[in-house]
Amino acid sequence: MADETLTTQCCIAGGGPAGMMLGLLLARAGVDVTVLEKHADFLRDFRGDTLHPSTLELMHELGWMEELLALPHQKAPTLRFQSGSHDVVIGDFTHLPTHARYIAFMPQWDLLDFLARKASAYPGFHLRRCAEVTDVLRDQGQAVGLRARTPDGTLEVRASLVVAADGRTSTVRQRSGLEVEELGAPMDVLWFRVTRKPGDPEEPMGRFEGGQIFILINRGDQWQCGRVIAKGAFEPLRQRGLASFRDDFARLAPFLADRAAELSTWDDVKLLTVRVDRLRTWYQPGLLCIGDAAHAMSPVAGVGINLAVQDAVAAANLLAAPLLEGRVTPDHLRQVQQRREWPTRFTQRAQVLIQDRVLRPALRAPSNRTGLPLPLWLMRHVPALRRIPARLIGLGVRPEHVRTSAAPAMPASR
Repeated sequence: MADETLTTQCCIAGGGPAGMMLGLLLARAGVDVTVLEKHADFLRDFRGDTLHPSTLELMHELGWMEELLALPHQKAPTLRFQSGSHDVVIGDFTHLPTHARYIAFMPQWDLLDFLARKASAYPGFHLRRCAEVTDVLRDQGQAVGLRARTPDGTLEVRASLVVAADGRTSTVRQRSGLEVEELGAPMDVLWFRVTRKPGDPEEPMGRFEGGQIFILINRGDQWQCGRVIAKGAFEPLRQRGLASFRDDFARLAPFLADRAAELSTWDDVKLLTVRVDRLRTWYQPGLLCIGDAAHAMSPVAGVGINLAVQDAVAAANLLAAPLLEGRVTPDHLRQVQQRREWPTRFTQRAQVLIQDRVLRPALRAPSNRTGLPLPLWLMRHVPALRRIPARLIGLGVRPEHVRTSAAPAMPASR
């Protein structure tokens, strides 16, 4: 027996970008929706936080872009990579037909707090924090709700539609038994932070250097640093010792050498295990998976958040009316997969191609190699090519637009 039971039209597992965006858009359309988030807040370290022009354009369509960009963020109109003495622009967003022609680097918790605040203006939106989803409720094979563990006991939420937006380790996906296709990844990423000082560069950058790949992201008063390593190489790296890791860091980013000592223990270094996979079928009767729960993305190009948001917009566009009419069928859910599967497959294929043709050879390169990988050489000598990755990264292959209408919001005093 549950300690508490709720009834809603749509119950969403996971308060990440996909879950919060879908909850917001459905509530804005007049749907009663409950989002279950297992944590008490959104403060998680080293989560993806690159807001691409496609996501910012959606905020513009909703009339909120300027308000969102009033929050602390850093703009990147171009993406750069360095190899030896070469500095190469690999993406130029200034030519995109959007209102924001840059990537905005913003902590994910700020984005999620912003979406939660906007969603709370609609009477049908309910966010339950500290509610960890543990199982899917079923009736004659159809998903009819979710069971969650809360500080006050067991919570059951009955719903016409269950949406799994609980990430790449989705409990809902696991409990549903949906078949996963693994695409593989040859690398993992080590994330850490050091102080950023006046006079440091402004724009994010990457660096290829003799078998090592290094990433720097401007976080205002800090640099978020990522070192790409071969899959399974973390333990051998640890055995070499933290001093060796700091020496590599100082060599890859000489202007930060004086800050290498800020890495005092291995606890300062977080391992991101990279996975690239997707569900063969994203839905079952009464249940739909979106975002990382449907397709875990590589960190290549930082498209994960933005693809998840695009999924949420497409799902809201296709499902708001059926939810309001109480007639969501498997065919409606199939339409969401059909709408978003091709962009997902295309993007993952591009990521796997970059992993296999660029990153894997770069990680295997001899330590004295200084030449540019061929794709970077082409970008350097044919500037027009920089618009292609900017278009694919910034907008994707099928950018979504908000098609749902807006129901009345509650007074601002709420």
